[in-house]
Amino acid sequence: MKIHKTEIEDLLVIHPDVFPDERGYFFESYQKEKFREAGLNWDFVQDNESMSMKGVLRGLHFQLPPFAQGKLVRVVRGAVLDVAVDLRKNSATYGQWASFRISAENKWMAFIPAGFAHGFLVLEDHTIFQYKCTNYYNKESESGIIWNDPELAIDWGIEHPLVSEKDLQGLRFKDFVSPF
Repeated sequence: MKIHKTEIEDLLVIHPDVFPDERGYFFESYQKEKFREAGLNWDFVQDNESMSMKGVLRGLHFQLPPFAQGKLVRVVRGAVLDVAVDLRKNSATYGQWASFRISAENKWMAFIPAGFAHGFLVLEDHTIFQYKCTNYYNKESESGIIWNDPELAIDWGIEHPLVSEKDLQGLRFKDFVSPF
């Protein structure tokens, strides 16, 4: 397993060791002790999965304290442009975002720490996206930033994605008061 730090502190991209042969491939998507040995000591309490069609954009989501969640994300089928925005007010990278292409083909994973908004744009039909969470979902604690916020200026590579009504009601970054 190779761990790649991004330009934003604590936001990681993880390349697992994949073992291909004539039958297909094998890899461990998560093994607690190996992650711990690599300095990644997370306690996951919930797994989630979504399936989406090409052009769907989900996000930018986060949970407010005390239900803030770290997420280990990966794609089982298809591909996404994964985006994380640093919402930690005392961070040197507050308000900055990073993106990376995660796919079933490259098998990359990303760790999005608590205190980040997270979203993804689906690049292929029938994409299956999975994530492990460090805290339980709590409806009263859910929040979000609007996907096309002009201040963040995220380059999604699409002008008119399919976005849920709830996600269209996200906060503007300038109106967001960070509790992180």
